[in-house]
Amino acid sequence: MEHNMTEGNITKQMISFSMPIIMGNIFQQLYNTADAVIVGHMIGSDAFAAVSVANPIMSVVLFFMVGLSMGVGVLLAQRYGAGDEEGFRTELSTALIAGVLFAAVTAALCIGCSGLMLRAVQTPAEIMEDTNAYLKVIFVGMFFSFLYNFYAAALRAIGDSRTAFLYLMLSSVVNVVLDMVLIRFTPLGVVGAALATVLSQALSVALCVVYIYRRIPMLALRKGEFVFEKRVLKDTVVFSWAAALQQTFLYFGRLLVQGTINARGTDMITGYNAAIRLEAFIMAFIDGTSAALSSFAGQNKGAGQYGRLKAGLWRTLQMNFAFLLAAGALMLGVPRLLIGLYVEAGNEAAMAIGVTYLTVMPVFYFFCTGMSALQGFFRGVGKVKITMIATFSQIIIRCVLAVLLVPRYGIYGVCISVITGWVLMFALDGTLCIRYFRREAAKN
Repeated sequence: MEHNMTEGNITKQMISFSMPIIMGNIFQQLYNTADAVIVGHMIGSDAFAAVSVANPIMSVVLFFMVGLSMGVGVLLAQRYGAGDEEGFRTELSTALIAGVLFAAVTAALCIGCSGLMLRAVQTPAEIMEDTNAYLKVIFVGMFFSFLYNFYAAALRAIGDSRTAFLYLMLSSVVNVVLDMVLIRFTPLGVVGAALATVLSQALSVALCVVYIYRRIPMLALRKGEFVFEKRVLKDTVVFSWAAALQQTFLYFGRLLVQGTINARGTDMITGYNAAIRLEAFIMAFIDGTSAALSSFAGQNKGAGQYGRLKAGLWRTLQMNFAFLLAAGALMLGVPRLLIGLYVEAGNEAAMAIGVTYLTVMPVFYFFCTGMSALQGFFRGVGKVKITMIATFSQIIIRCVLAVLLVPRYGIYGVCISVITGWVLMFALDGTLCIRYFRREAAKN
């Protein structure tokens, strides 16, 4: 269902539009979380460590695809807000054709280089074989990951954040069922968990395609309507490439930090990854409101409604801060209970590491949520180079500090490196945002 966000109550629009995206992000986290929890409890801690090591590697590739889709989504939202239907469909077709080809080539390259990637992040020898097997199957499914995120971004561009979420929710339930069946009743082990993820992703894509071709004519490209315009491709690449690099920098930085963790053994891997899997649900909310703000800002930028941009950003910040008060209190209140969802009873070394992370980080989520909202705003108004530069700067700082501090201070070194990156990125984005609004006020 299409929805125009260039008029109407902003608070109501931001809440109703962002909630399906937030829930979608949570269920997307459940893909990997289900793998990790089920693998950890049904196979063992080494299998959990294998899936955990694979996660940041596949995330680098996946979120490059997500970044491309986000960039295309913003361009589509701007054309939708401007009422340019012909330009909208040309952009949609060109981006889809180019994206499918790019996803296929990327998946093939990653499958061939998976072992090299694992050695580069110092994967322990005892989990190398399982991690490599898991990763290869996941890379096969990258084609489906791209298609789902592409159609989800296109639906959000026209104001529909609900449909893709519903299909993702269904496929997440299927993923959990397949995880348990394939692990329990077949000898596939961690490969069964990866296969369950790929099959579930394929289901979410199939559901999106069927819905679009039955209900959303604007997004349903039929025979003879697929066009590939080099001029449009150039503009799309310039814009989406920056968004893709921004996402890739973020997860590549996490991958490098994971390398410093891996060098300290499986207890450190298990405890740290248990904590960041819990934190991922916090980030699912923050990233969801950021994505909603991008679509909101894109439509209003296209329509020339600059007065609504500042209000949309402010509403997003208010929503994020209210959520973090509740989530932070939960993490600080029962950290052992939460870490125990991932760590086997009796593994006190891993438990202590995870609990330490959970009791330090929530105090600083203020900077993370402000940074994320500002990034979503800049993507929506087309300032993707700002998001790329800010993210790149943050990741450089985070990685340098992790290399210097983790060998000496362990999990506290990880916390310091991440927090420092958040604070500096928030300061940079905040300063640039103030300048943006001052320039817009001078123009109008």
